[in-house]
Amino acid sequence: MAILKQEIVDWSLELGFQQAGVSDIDLAVAERRLRLWLDDRFHGSMHYMERHGSKRSHPEELVPGTIRVISVRMDYLADEQDVASSLLDHASKAYISRYALGRDYHKVMRGRLRALARRIEERIGEFGYRVFVDSAPVLEKALAEKAGLGWVGKHTNVINRNEGSWFFLGELYTDLPLPIDSSEHSHCGSCTACIDVCPTDAIVAPYSLDARRCISYLTIESRDPIPVEFRKAIGNRIYGCDDCQLFCPWNKFATRTSEPDFAPRHHLDTAELTDLFAWSEETFLEKTEGSAIRRIGHEQWLRNIAVALGNAATTPTVVAALQSRQDGSSAMVTEHVAWALAQHEHKKPETCNV
Repeated sequence: MAILKQEIVDWSLELGFQQAGVSDIDLAVAERRLRLWLDDRFHGSMHYMERHGSKRSHPEELVPGTIRVISVRMDYLADEQDVASSLLDHASKAYISRYALGRDYHKVMRGRLRALARRIEERIGEFGYRVFVDSAPVLEKALAEKAGLGWVGKHTNVINRNEGSWFFLGELYTDLPLPIDSSEHSHCGSCTACIDVCPTDAIVAPYSLDARRCISYLTIESRDPIPVEFRKAIGNRIYGCDDCQLFCPWNKFATRTSEPDFAPRHHLDTAELTDLFAWSEETFLEKTEGSAIRRIGHEQWLRNIAVALGNAATTPTVVAALQSRQDGSSAMVTEHVAWALAQHEHKKPETCNV
C-alpha cells in the first residue's frame, strides 16, 4: 500500500494535479463545525447543505465501503494577482471570479480523477471508488486539510503554505487501506487581512463565513433579488468575489497555472460591463458553453450586471445600456435596473478630455 500510494501521488502529478494526499474518514470535528454553521442559518437558501443527513460528514455512508479519501488540488490562477486586483471596483469593466474565467473546473478535474482511478485499476485490478468534484455532500475542505494539502483559513478557503489558495479540490473515495498523511494545521496567526477586506463583512469571525452576506453567494447561489444593503458594496463583481484571496499574504507564493483549460475565454477577464449586459440569452448560452458561469442563467447574469452598472461611472453609454432593459426583462431584472438608474440620477456624467 505504501508503494501504491507513492505511485498515486506520482500519477496525480502526471495528470496535472499539483498535489495529492490521503486521509482517513473521521470528520467528527468538521461535523460539529458544520452543525453550528447550519444552526446559525449562515447557509441562507443553500438548503442542500442540510440534506443527506450525516452522509456529508460520514463518507462511508455516502459510499459504502469507503475507508480512505484521496484528495487532490489543481491550480487555476491564469494571470498575476495584481492584474485581477486592478479590476476591483473598476469604473467600467466587470470583475469575474478568477476560477470561472476558463473551462468549468468540474469537467476538467472529474476527467483527471477518473483517469487516476483507471491507472490504479490497471495497477491492482478492480477496487471500490467514486469520484467527486464539488458535486455531492462532501466536506472537501476538511478532507483536504486532513490529507495535508493545506489548512482552512480564516476566510474558510484552503491555504497551502507553499502555493497559497488559488486551487480547486477533488476527491476519490476508496476502499483501499492506503497510508494516511499528516493533517495540516492553521498558519493564519494573528492576520485578519481577509476579514478586514471583505466588502460585505461576510467573514463574521475567524473561520466563520455568513454566506448570506457573501458576494459569491449573492451573485451565484442566491436566486432572489440582491438585498439593497449589499448592492453598493458589490461594486463591479458580477460573478463571485476574490477579495479575501487577493489580499491574503500567503498568496504571494501562488503559482500561475499552466493548464490551458483555465485560460480566460471570450476576454471575460477584461470585459466591459455594457458589452456583457447587451448579451441576449442566446449569446449568453453560446459564450458560457462549458463554463461554470452558465449555471446562474441569463436572468441572474443581467441582475448582477445591472447592480454593477449602478456602481459604474456615470456615462451616456452606461445609462443607455440600463435604459435598454427597462422594459421587456423579468420583474427581477427590471427592479435592479431601476435601482441602478437611480444611482446615476444625481451624478454628473464623466467625460474624457482629450
